[in-house]
Amino acid sequence: MNDIRAKLKLDLQRIEKEQYEVREGERIQDFIPRMLKYIGDPDSELRDNLIYPTFYMWIQEGNKLSEEELRSLLAVLLDDEHLFNGIGSQNDQTVFTRTFTALAIVLIVRRHRQQPFLDIAEFQHLKKELLRYYAEEKDLRGYLEEGGWAHSAAHGADMFVELVQCSESDATVQREVLSAIQEVLYNGIHIFNEEEDERITNIIDVMIETERLPLAEIVEWISNLAQCADRPRSREQVIARVNSKNVLRSLYFRRVQEGRSEALLTAITAAENKVNRFATSKM
Repeated sequence: MNDIRAKLKLDLQRIEKEQYEVREGERIQDFIPRMLKYIGDPDSELRDNLIYPTFYMWIQEGNKLSEEELRSLLAVLLDDEHLFNGIGSQNDQTVFTRTFTALAIVLIVRRHRQQPFLDIAEFQHLKKELLRYYAEEKDLRGYLEEGGWAHSAAHGADMFVELVQCSESDATVQREVLSAIQEVLYNGIHIFNEEEDERITNIIDVMIETERLPLAEIVEWISNLAQCADRPRSREQVIARVNSKNVLRSLYFRRVQEGRSEALLTAITAAENKVNRFATSKM
């Protein structure tokens, strides 16, 4: 471990013990560049247990960063060294930088949602970059024996959960996000098996609750999601079908207890039956 990295680890362990307060003569702004340098460190203790919780406490809980500081931090997080570091690669360690950058972005978007500070142009740029990330991310592994959680589909979904709740997220934004969800479910590479389906379902659930998109459009999207079952049998078709089936099931069990929309439940049930090749009606 190099000296800068070792000192950062010791500093963050001490800051954690001292309730995320810095000492006299220290500034939060002095720690952030070092945290950004190691945000995707392969050591999960540094990345997952120290850097991310410190960002969480300073951005979300402690409200320690000004709006201008948050804006500057967001610009760095969205750059080619962070959210797009090694984008498109598979099976290497750059995935940790991208996915833990995504978690830091979640915190900033949540702050904006609660206390808006981005102007409309900045919000549109943010939306465009989040959509681009979800489309271009190809390393969809969940938990790795070496390094711990990567979880790109889940962390990406967390960003959209916040984005679709922002006041700027009109029906057009909601539709773009639904399209992005379908693309990741139809990714052709990976069947999600680390509860990514639940994190993705969170987005749809929030859309239903906020009612910024007519329920009829969500029902139509659900029906269209099952179209993968009509494609010729292939590995890509199986991936799309199984991922879609799992999200539909997650959504059904979220909404069935509410019971407000028969049309929604009917659409989910019909779509699940279509993508489920083992449904009783097909036996």
